[in-house]
Amino acid sequence: MKDKLIDFESTLKSVDTEEFLDIYFYRPIGYYLALFFLKIGILPNYVTAISMFLGVAAGICFYFQSLYAILFGMFLLVLANSFDSADGQLARMTNNKSFFGRVLDGLSGVCWFVSIYISIICRSEWNAIFFLAGFSGFYHLKQTAMADYYRNLHLLFLKGNSGSEFDNSKKLFYKYKQISWKEYPFYKFISLVYLNYTKKQEMESIQLQNLLIIIDTKYNGNPPVWLREGFCKKSLPLIKYTNLLSFNLRSIVLFFCLLTNYSWVYFIFELTIMNVILFYMVECYERICQNYLNKI
Repeated sequence: MKDKLIDFESTLKSVDTEEFLDIYFYRPIGYYLALFFLKIGILPNYVTAISMFLGVAAGICFYFQSLYAILFGMFLLVLANSFDSADGQLARMTNNKSFFGRVLDGLSGVCWFVSIYISIICRSEWNAIFFLAGFSGFYHLKQTAMADYYRNLHLLFLKGNSGSEFDNSKKLFYKYKQISWKEYPFYKFISLVYLNYTKKQEMESIQLQNLLIIIDTKYNGNPPVWLREGFCKKSLPLIKYTNLLSFNLRSIVLFFCLLTNYSWVYFIFELTIMNVILFYMVECYERICQNYLNKI
């Protein structure tokens, strides 16, 4: 699985943060897609846009009761996630990473599930499905946000700023202020959305924010080796929870619910099992951060 110029492993963020299905299915597909897009000169953001349309189309297919429509929707969603993998791998191949690309990648996943949620609501005859879907969507966003936040936190301690997409609201606010509403309204808007997204992540991780402040003031933003290695060692067993809160488990449960004609059960799954994983993951990370605060 190697190319003469770009090997497969170099297109991964880190083996630490990859789960089984990604390593052996989505990342290999994404790798060959990325090589193809590299050859024909397509930029990562265009790949993300294709992924967005595929995911939305998959959601539309899930509205129909036909088994063939559902199976085709499943295929489209798997394809969308393969393209979503390819955009990041292509960005790492070409070193073409950008703030806009990161925001667009997150927006793509939101669009997938908005489409899926609307289809499940429309195919249901139960009036209360609106409330169930609303609560489920709220926690879905929180689950994926915190999973992404802690995954990038692990990469920050493992690889430093160059190997992580970990953000903080102060730096993002500074960037936001430099953008003109008049000249770049769309870019200004998505910067505001992403700024608020990051603030919410920080509000859910109080002890982590305290630890980052200490690291910034005492170590000038560069934690000593003992802290970096110790944190990664404690964080590594928790990465499985960030992965469980990401795409793969959700898609498997979603497919099962659709095929058994109990699509509304997916919302129950989001509100129960996924929230238990979320709260446990956050509590574990907060406890780790509190322990290091006591040591420092």
